[in-house]
Amino acid sequence: MEKDILKEPNYVEELLAILRSETDNKELLQKLDDYHENDIADAIEQLTPEERRKLYPILGAERVAEIFTYIEDVDEYLKELEVDRVAKVLSHMDSDDAVDVLEEMDEDAQKQIVSLMDDESSRDIQLIRSYDDEEIGSLMTTNFIVIKNNLSIRQAMHELVKQAGDNDNISTIYVEDENGDYYGAIDLKDLIIARDYIPLETLISTSYPYVMDKDLISENIERIKDYAEDSLPVVNNEHKLLGILTAQDIVEVVDDEMGDDYAKLAGLTAEEDLHEKITESMKKRLPWLIALLFLGMIVSTVVGTFEAVVAVIPLVICFQSLILDMAGNVGTQSLAVTIRVLMDENLTTSQKVKLVLKEIRVGFCNGLVLGAAAYFFIGCYVYFIKHNPLLTSFRISGCVGISLLTAMVVSSMVGTLVPMFFHKIKIDPAVASGPLITTVNDLVAVITYYSLSWVLLIHAGGM
Repeated sequence: MEKDILKEPNYVEELLAILRSETDNKELLQKLDDYHENDIADAIEQLTPEERRKLYPILGAERVAEIFTYIEDVDEYLKELEVDRVAKVLSHMDSDDAVDVLEEMDEDAQKQIVSLMDDESSRDIQLIRSYDDEEIGSLMTTNFIVIKNNLSIRQAMHELVKQAGDNDNISTIYVEDENGDYYGAIDLKDLIIARDYIPLETLISTSYPYVMDKDLISENIERIKDYAEDSLPVVNNEHKLLGILTAQDIVEVVDDEMGDDYAKLAGLTAEEDLHEKITESMKKRLPWLIALLFLGMIVSTVVGTFEAVVAVIPLVICFQSLILDMAGNVGTQSLAVTIRVLMDENLTTSQKVKLVLKEIRVGFCNGLVLGAAAYFFIGCYVYFIKHNPLLTSFRISGCVGISLLTAMVVSSMVGTLVPMFFHKIKIDPAVASGPLITTVNDLVAVITYYSLSWVLLIHAGGM
């Protein structure tokens, strides 16, 4: 009995049983009302095409639109519908979601479907598609409630109820003035509990934040996140309210930007997907790989100049990768911290200097701890496992420890200064910094390690 209580319900299996049952259409819809559209979407994906084609007319265009919002590759399922039904489904979707679906189709199909949609939906889609992908306007939805500022509380409630049938983003009600300009916003709760005799003006937040339709997404992410609102209005240069950014839109934007930054740290110009052509992927990666090839040759050349050290003491090459890996890790950490800080455009020179000094101190402290640990453990390893003389063993571990400390300090400094430099000259630091920092750190680590090995083991040690 206890296991049944704790067992997590499997809604998809329940839904599949309901959808494949012989219940009449009315009863089927009543049962589906108990489930979330996301779970219904998961169940629909597991049905056969024939089963789905029978189900679509029962659900109706509006319900299908709500469910399809939760399906990732929805264009594959829209192919199971006739063109006029596709147009009806997209008409019931939020305009931004409908645009995303249309972009997955070929141009002829897009034109045909848009021509079959109702005038309002078609107009909203054309508006959103008029913006570049980097502009905020490309992410907005026209699904929102808007009222005039000269209404009474009763009139405002009546307008809310009237518009709520077609617009489900109702937690914030937006307000226009008599000229149709954006005026402010009202919280739904405040409107519901307001007395009839209270002027509507007292409920309106005239300083409610907004974003401009032509502003770049990348430059406004931090500002949008800081407001932490369920939705934000989008206005144009004439201060006309065009649409809103919902919380879901904001989460998707942040997720996309993080993915893009992650791709850039690998030296790519944009995040790739499974459907991207091989030639496009090569164009993004090959320039950086060619640059890194030549920079890598420089590192290899430096290693070659210390061939005498490796020839006399082959064991030293075993610990090269350890130093290079640690230097790369530290550089990447400093790079991530610096890029995060550089998002603040109001950062002063003194704050940047403090950041550099802080990263150097962190690198030194971490390097001191790891260098000491490397000195002790590697010394013991070389002495007990490799059976080298005690003095030689700890000279080798001393080279590793000091090199580790030096490499981590330099890596922290380079990982902070390089992105700052690129940011200063208006080059995206995330794109340019990652590969360059890795190679510079490798170069510094190799020179430090083999120079110390030559001085301490061969020159001073008389080997």
